Amino acid sequence: MADSHAKMTQATPKEVIVSVLAGLFAPLLAIFLIVQLVLGIHDTHKPDATGEAAQQATVDRIKPFATLVALDANAPKVEKSGQEVYDAVCASCHAAGALGAPKFDNKGDWAARIGKGFDTLVKHAIEGFNQMPARGGDGDLSDVEVARAVAYMANSAGASFKAPEPAAAPAAAGAATAAKGDPAKGKAVYDAHCLACHASGVAGAPVAGDKAAWSKRIGQGLDTLVAHATKGIGAMPPKGGADISDADLADAVAYLFVEGGGKL
Repeated sequence: MADSHAKMTQATPKEVIVSVLAGLFAPLLAIFLIVQLVLGIHDTHKPDATGEAAQQATVDRIKPFATLVALDANAPKVEKSGQEVYDAVCASCHAAGALGAPKFDNKGDWAARIGKGFDTLVKHAIEGFNQMPARGGDGDLSDVEVARAVAYMANSAGASFKAPEPAAAPAAAGAATAAKGDPAKGKAVYDAHCLACHASGVAGAPVAGDKAAWSKRIGQGLDTLVAHATKGIGAMPPKGGADISDADLADAVAYLFVEGGGKL
């Protein structure tokens, strides 16, 4: 009986392998189904690309690393206002009070500094002071721009400093001088370019020295006569058809003006 019972209960290697695989199949199947369930849930929850934060993140990802700006090296420098200098250069420290910088619009931070006077504060800003580098770290700023920024910041905290005004354009003063003309210099210009018509009155040109012919014209004023000569009037072409500068033309007109009885 014992031998018979042993034969009935003894398993073959094949049966052992089948039993092990059958035992592993159920947990593996359960793991597979769980993974599929998680993936399905993930696919149905796609990120929201319409929200403001998501759109900003997209913009940040695709924006260029740098921007190329073409500048004309010969273009005149346009000086910034105090607020423009503050926004571009000074705010990085003075907005938050970094490195001990007096905060913008903070009367407590600025009171003692304002007491030193505008000139002293401008000197410190231009040369650098304590942790602040010269000109706030922007070497392209002019003294006037730095002074405007100092006035802007100090005035926000109670000062009444007057920011520097733009300087008068030298070109404007030069233009006025040229328009007035120099009769002494104009004689040579007249002889070289104007004499052909104004000596004999060709095409209605007023004869040089003829006070009657020039009387009405002189009444219009020298500036008007210079403008007419520059642009041309009647039968006279611009600048009398001559290749001369505005200054030389003004001198010639001044000479004719004086010869005709006008006074500068």
